[in-house]
Amino acid sequence: LCRPSEPVASTASTASTASQITESQLVQLRQLVQLVVLKLNSPRTCRSHPSFTEVGPMQSHEVPERAQVTALASSVRRAAMATRLLGSSDLSVTEACLGTMTWGVQNTEEEAHAQMDLAIKEHGVNFIDTAEMYPVPSFAEGWVPGTTEEFIGSWLEKNPECRSKVVLASKVVGFWPNSRVPARRSVPEAADGVVFDCRLDAKSVKEACEASLRRLRTDCIDLYQIHWPDRSVPIFGQLQYKQKNERRDSVPIEETAAALKELLEAGKIRAYGLSNETTFGVCQWAHAAELLGMPPPASIQNSHSLLVRNFEADLAEACAPSNLNIGLLPYSVLCGGLLTGKYGVDKAPPGARFTRFPQFMSRWAPQSSNQKVKVAVEDYERVAKQAGLTMADLAIRWSRTREYIAHGPKSTIRTEGSVIIGGTSCEQLADNLKSFEGPALSEDLQAEVDEIHSKSFNAGCGL
Repeated sequence: LCRPSEPVASTASTASTASQITESQLVQLRQLVQLVVLKLNSPRTCRSHPSFTEVGPMQSHEVPERAQVTALASSVRRAAMATRLLGSSDLSVTEACLGTMTWGVQNTEEEAHAQMDLAIKEHGVNFIDTAEMYPVPSFAEGWVPGTTEEFIGSWLEKNPECRSKVVLASKVVGFWPNSRVPARRSVPEAADGVVFDCRLDAKSVKEACEASLRRLRTDCIDLYQIHWPDRSVPIFGQLQYKQKNERRDSVPIEETAAALKELLEAGKIRAYGLSNETTFGVCQWAHAAELLGMPPPASIQNSHSLLVRNFEADLAEACAPSNLNIGLLPYSVLCGGLLTGKYGVDKAPPGARFTRFPQFMSRWAPQSSNQKVKVAVEDYERVAKQAGLTMADLAIRWSRTREYIAHGPKSTIRTEGSVIIGGTSCEQLADNLKSFEGPALSEDLQAEVDEIHSKSFNAGCGL
C-alpha cells in the first residue's frame, strides 16, 4: 500500500489471491493502515501515494478497536482462500467448492442466495457445483429438476459482476429410464407427467447443456460434467460390478466425448469432467479424447470421505498428475451429515436430512447404516474431541490433506482438485468454511485416522 513503485512478484498465487479480495475490503484495509500509520506518528507516511486520503490528526475515538482489526483481518484472510489449477485445465479454483444439491428441496431461493453471498462474497470461494437434476432427493414432494440451476441463475443476474470471478460447474445425467429430467430441457417443456429415458447420446448431451445455460443465465459453463456413465457401473454405494447388468445398447464414450468437443469448440463450455466414474472409464475417456484430438477430462467427482476411501488405489494412480492429471472433486465428505456429530446412535434430530429422507443415502443414515459405520463414527468423534476439533472439522481438514486434492509445493502453481462442501443453513456452511482456514491435519492425526480406517475399511461404501 505504501510502496506502489516497488515491483511486486507476478505469480499465479499472488494474482489468484488478490482477485478474491473485494474492493470494499481493500478500502477498509487502506483506511485501517492509514489510521495505524498516523497512530504511530511516523514522518515517513506515504502521503504522495494517490490512493492515500488525508484524514487529519487522529482523535481517541478514531483509534481502531481490537475487534475491528481482528474482524477485518479475518475477512481478508478468508477472502484469500488458496487456489489451484483443476487437473490439466486452465480453471483456477479455490480449495473449497460450494455444493448446491439441497437448494429447491431443503432450501428456498432466498436461502440459496444467502449461502452464495456467504461463500463467495465473504469467504472468497470461487467454485460452484450444481447439476441439471438438482435438487435431491428426486423423490421429495414437489421435486422439480433444474430448480437449483435456476436459483444460481437468478443470483448471477442480481450480481453480474461476480460471473467472471466464479467457476461454474454443472452436470448432465447419465442413464436414467423414465425420468422427468429430459422433459425440462425443451422450450416449452413437456407436459406434467411426461417422462423420457436419460441417455448420453450426442443429441441429449447438447440439449442438456443448452437447458442448463438457459437456467443458469449464462453463455458458458466453465466445467461440464458427466454425472454418471451411460453404461452399468457400481455407484452410489454399490460395491460389485455385475456382468449381468451390462447394457448392450450403452452409448459409446466416443459419441459422448464428440458432443463435448463440439460444445468446447462452440465456447459453450470451457472444460469437462467425469463423475461417479471407474478406473476403466477414466482410461477409456482419456483414450477417446486422444483419438478425437480434444483435451482430456479435467476432473472426476466421486464420493470420498473418512468412511469412503475407495478412490485411493487404482483411481488415484490413473488420475495422478504424473499420469492422466485429472483433479478429484470429492463429494459427500460429511456423508450426508453423519460425520457432523449431530446424529446419535440410531436417531436423527428433527428436520435433519436423515430424519426427513431416511431412505436417501441409506448407507449412511443412522437408522440403516451397518455396525462398522457406527463404530467408525464413534472412533472419529473421539479422535476429533481429543484434538479439539469437531468431527466435521476433522473430516474436511482430512480431505484437504489428500495429495490428489492439492499437489505440489506451495512455491509452485498447485494442480489437482477441490473439496465440495455445503450446508442446509448459513450457520452450517460458515462452520464448514472455517475448516479451510489454517493448516489441515498433522501427520499424527492422519495416522490416527488411518488406524481407524484399517479396522473399518470403507465401511460407508455398502448399501
